[in-house]
Amino acid sequence: MPPISTTLAGATATAPPRTGSEFAPLLRSVRDAGLLERRTGWYALCIAVNALTLAATVTGLLLVGDSWWGLLLALPLSLGWARTAFLGHDAGHAQITSGRRSGRVLGLLHANLLLGMSYGWWNDKHNRHHANPNHLDKDPDVGVGAMVWTQRQAEQRAGFARWLTRNQARLFLPMLMLEGIALKVSGLQDLKRQAPRERAVEGLLLLLHLVGYASLLLTVFSPGRALVFALLHHALFGLHLGLAFAPNHKGMEMPDGQDEGWGHLRRQVLTSRNVRGGLVTDWVLGGLNYQIEHHLFPNMPRPHLRRAQPLVRAHCAAVGIPYTETSLFDSYRQAFGHMHEVGAPLRK
Repeated sequence: MPPISTTLAGATATAPPRTGSEFAPLLRSVRDAGLLERRTGWYALCIAVNALTLAATVTGLLLVGDSWWGLLLALPLSLGWARTAFLGHDAGHAQITSGRRSGRVLGLLHANLLLGMSYGWWNDKHNRHHANPNHLDKDPDVGVGAMVWTQRQAEQRAGFARWLTRNQARLFLPMLMLEGIALKVSGLQDLKRQAPRERAVEGLLLLLHLVGYASLLLTVFSPGRALVFALLHHALFGLHLGLAFAPNHKGMEMPDGQDEGWGHLRRQVLTSRNVRGGLVTDWVLGGLNYQIEHHLFPNMPRPHLRRAQPLVRAHCAAVGIPYTETSLFDSYRQAFGHMHEVGAPLRK
């Protein structure tokens, strides 16, 4: 594991299990502080501002018309889509509303209708990640795919996949530019897994998104410019999302059966990394810079994560668990360093 930039003095990941739950006292403190209470007004404002921002960008496209200058609007549209994805993420965790049905409606509107990405697929995959973060056998985010996360996985690669793994650290950013399209493809492929009623609802919303998106671009641009805009927009969107998620777990502990006896507190804290920063960082990363607090309390509203941080940090110090926090650029250094190290044996 790469060196930790900021850890609590004297803490060690191998501290012996303590009697009773290490998490229960922290949970009581957080509840007593009111940090699990919903922030409906805050989210309503965020949803309204995001909707207005998207509408303003679409209006800008219509006003600019069939010009290469219209490609500049791919950037604000990708930023608006990322905010939309963060809101869909929060809805899936019941951060916005405690009602399961209302949360699903918000998730479907933000993911399927506005982004063309399956809410059901994302939620299923993401919940499995939260249950066992960085676990080689249980977390789908560290399974073998285009990239691999351990040298043991790398050893099994052959052909083009072997070359990809050998160079995955330097190829990571270009590959993220494909993520916006990959998310849509994975969601479509997952429809066959879903129950018929769920599949019909999700499929209809995905179709409406596709028709609406294509109609907008073909109304504004010639077919060639429309294709260029779509590719640029999805590349920027995928890059933004990927850079928001990359610092969270890459290069942290990767349990593989040795976490027997780890409770919820250790499982979530030891596999997660926080990113220091202010309100700008909070906005750019959608609150995911408080990854430790988010993993400990997935249903905690986003604006409360910053307030929960001192409680979590102090509790980790009290029970002897490392609390990892670093700068944004150092988090990328650690993540890229881990990817480079994984591919090292294949470069010999």
